[in-house]
Amino acid sequence: MSQPSEASPAVRELRLVVTAADYEQALHFYRDVLGLPERAAFASPDGRVTILEAGRATLEIADPGHADFIDEVEVGRRVAGHLRVAFQVDDSAVTTAELAAAGAEVIAEPVRTPWNSLNSRLEAPGGLQLTLFTELGEGGEVGEGGEVGAGGEVGQAGGGGAVGDPATE
Repeated sequence: MSQPSEASPAVRELRLVVTAADYEQALHFYRDVLGLPERAAFASPDGRVTILEAGRATLEIADPGHADFIDEVEVGRRVAGHLRVAFQVDDSAVTTAELAAAGAEVIAEPVRTPWNSLNSRLEAPGGLQLTLFTELGEGGEVGEGGEVGAGGEVGQAGGGGAVGDPATE
């Protein structure tokens, strides 16, 4: 298969479809609490679907060894299945608390990763395991609106020199 040109990508959108037994709970959680804007909603004779905007999407392919490493860093043990959804947010600590108050189960509180982000892990409505991540700068501190400021450590210190993990940081 030939490489698509930048002017005409072969894939225009990544859409992750979640079948949630409790549709209303999942919709409230992702739209109203996490803040994903509603793009469209449709109904069929036996059901409903709502499409939510989730910012820029990437598809991250990890081998089992690297998936084990990510779980070890974020949670301390292997917990994810073959699919996990990562959202970059302005402040992963604040968003973790908000989502927990809305019904998500916190698997791991935010920790600083070797790739210099602040990551937490949650079990969310619809049966999804979520990573919330906030990119940190050299100072390692999250400021207002997700801006990085100089200062002390945030969360658990990670080792330096690790290969970055761009989509799940």
